[in-house]
Amino acid sequence: MMTWLALPWFVLTTTGSAAQMSFVVAAEAAAYAILGVPSGTLIGRLGARRTMLAADGLRTPVMLLVPVLHWADALSFPLLIGFAALIGALSTPYGAAQRVIVPELLGEDEGAVTQANALFQSATRTTMLLGPPLAGLLIAAVGAPIVLVIDAATFAVAFVLVALFVHPHEAPAPADEDPGFQGMLAGVRYLRSDPLLGLWTIALMAGDAAWNVIFVGTPVLVVAHYGSSPELAGLMFGAFGAGAVLGNALAYRLFAAGIPPRMLAGGVLVQAIPVWALAMPVPAAALLAALAVSGIGNGIVNPTIHSMITLRPPPAVRAKVLSASFTASAIGAPLALVIAGPAFARFDSRAVMAAAAALQLGAMLLLGGSTLARWEPQTGQTAGSAAQ
Repeated sequence: MMTWLALPWFVLTTTGSAAQMSFVVAAEAAAYAILGVPSGTLIGRLGARRTMLAADGLRTPVMLLVPVLHWADALSFPLLIGFAALIGALSTPYGAAQRVIVPELLGEDEGAVTQANALFQSATRTTMLLGPPLAGLLIAAVGAPIVLVIDAATFAVAFVLVALFVHPHEAPAPADEDPGFQGMLAGVRYLRSDPLLGLWTIALMAGDAAWNVIFVGTPVLVVAHYGSSPELAGLMFGAFGAGAVLGNALAYRLFAAGIPPRMLAGGVLVQAIPVWALAMPVPAAALLAALAVSGIGNGIVNPTIHSMITLRPPPAVRAKVLSASFTASAIGAPLALVIAGPAFARFDSRAVMAAAAALQLGAMLLLGGSTLARWEPQTGQTAGSAAQ
C-alpha cells in the first residue's frame, strides 16, 4: 500500500509527466487483464498455496530492481513499463489464489467465509490506513525509491509467513471434474450463465476502472491544488482505509452471514456518492472526511460481495471463475488509465475526477439494482447447478 503512492509519485516526479505515470500503472493493469483467465488454470494445477508462494518469491526481486536500476542511472522508461507489467502478471494469480484458499481453510459455510473476508479485508485496509500516510512521510524524508525497497522486502516477508503458517485443511476439489468446467474459458462461461454474477462482473469492471483513475489522479490533484504535499496524498488513501476498517468491523459484528440485499444496494451508494468531493474545490479536511465515509460503505458491503463471488461457483471451477472475475474487473483499468493520463495533462484534475466519480456511481447503481432484482441465496454446488 505504500507503493500505491510511491510508484506513481516516483514516476510523476522523475519524469514530470502525468501521462507517463498513468502508462506505468496501465501496464501493470494490462498484464493483470491479459493473464487473468489463464491464471485460473495455473492455480488449478499448482494449488492456491503454491501459487501464492511462487508469486511472492518472484515479485521480491522484480520490485527491488526498480530502485536499484534507478540509482545506477540504468532505468529507462520502457524498462519501467516492463517491470510494472511483470508485477501485474505475477499479481494476477496471487489475487485469485488468496480468495480460493479461504474456503480451503474454513470450508463452504457462507457465514464463516463472510466473517473471514471481513477480518481479511480489515487487515488489508489497515495497511491502506497506515501504508500511504507512512509512504508520504518517507517520500518527503528519504525519497520514493526507498519506499519501493521496503515494498520488495514485504513480498519476502509474505512468502515466509505463508510458507510457515498457511496450510489448508481441505484438499481442493479435482479440477475439471465436470465436463462443463473443462477448459481455460470455463470461468468465463460460468459468469455468463449466472444472472447475478454476470451483472456484478460488469459493474465491478466499470467501478474498478473508475477507482484506478481516482488512484492515479490523487497525486495529480494534490500537486495541482493542494501544495504538492505527499503527506496529504498519503492521508487521503489512509482516510479511505480508516473508513474501510470501520466498515469491515461493522460487517463482522453485525452481518456475520452477509448483509441483506437492500442494505447491500444502499451500501454501494454510500461508497460511490462521497467520491464526488474530489471534483469540488473543497478544503483538504473535506476530502479526507468524504473518503472516510466512502471507505465505510466499501468496508460494509465488500465481505458479502466477495463471499458471494467465491462461494456461488462450485469448488471444481472456483479458481477459474475468480480469475475470470478478476480479469473482467481489470479489463477497463488499462483503457481508463491510458485515457486519463492525457486527460490530466489537458484538463483540470478536478474535471477528470468528476468523470471518474460519475463512472463509479453508474457502476454502483448497476451493482445495487442487479442485487435487488436477481439476488438468490445460493452458494456452492447448488448455485453451480442452477447456473449450468
